[in-house]
Amino acid sequence: MPVRRVASEGRSYVYGPVPSRRLGFSLGVDILPFKTCTLDCIYCQLGPSAKTTARRGDFVPVREVLAQIRKAVRSSGRIDHITFSGSGEPTLNRSIGRIIREIKKTTPIPVAVLTNGTLLHRRDVREDLLQADIVVPSFDAATAGILARVNRPHPSIRLERMMRGLAEFRKEFKGRIWLEIMLVAGVNDSPAHLREIRKVLAVIRPDRIHLNTVVRPPAERTALPLGRKEMERVRRALGGNCEIVADFPERKKAPAAVGLSKAVLSMVRRRPVTAEDIASSLGRDRDEVLKSLAALLEAGKLRRIVHRRKTYFEPA
Repeated sequence: MPVRRVASEGRSYVYGPVPSRRLGFSLGVDILPFKTCTLDCIYCQLGPSAKTTARRGDFVPVREVLAQIRKAVRSSGRIDHITFSGSGEPTLNRSIGRIIREIKKTTPIPVAVLTNGTLLHRRDVREDLLQADIVVPSFDAATAGILARVNRPHPSIRLERMMRGLAEFRKEFKGRIWLEIMLVAGVNDSPAHLREIRKVLAVIRPDRIHLNTVVRPPAERTALPLGRKEMERVRRALGGNCEIVADFPERKKAPAAVGLSKAVLSMVRRRPVTAEDIASSLGRDRDEVLKSLAALLEAGKLRRIVHRRKTYFEPA
């Protein structure tokens, strides 16, 4: 039976717009309870999952989600994409198709969905995503052994079904598919494994292949990033329309948010962020952001962590 858990009133289901390396200024839509996912990836910036799930459910009040999206579109200034992401695997919410259809009725802003692709073998999930403009599935493992090491899936998840679902979705979907591969040093970057990934890519035929690596603090300290030279090696091995995901370029600032402390807390609930991330996303001066962060740290609402010589902020 599907899960029928609806989030409490007063929650914010949208965040941003935040700067995205691929999607410009992206209005995030989060339609799940925190860490509701089919996978427990070792590189996850949200930390480890206490429990994975493959059951779809009703997790949020759809009318409130849509109301918040409409309000954000009216008041947020520049938005390049409306992006389903956030606290877990968005296709676990069985209302995602309805929400996408309603968004398309009210705004021409393109809709993107970031998904781990584990449920695309299900026809209902594929149908829910057909109205999106861009779907960004992740595909980190081409063998069952590496899937278990990198993604630590729910027991019901099978690699063969994942690959079949991606291939079926490619046939049905009229929009763009950007496949993301998250590379973890010494785990899924060997020449032998890259050859297996290349075989899968030949079947899925994504419009783009995005290579990423562990940048933000991961769930497991053993999840280490590849250097630039190693990333270039992978790009050459996979060839074709494969590119390394670059840092977000300097763009025109988004309009300043109202209530800086509130906006900062909303951002850090989604993922660890640096002061630079916050300033760029909210269109605020860096010194102003640092003052807000200092006040939040003193109030015990934030804590700072250092990862690979960068300082990130997360909820206390």
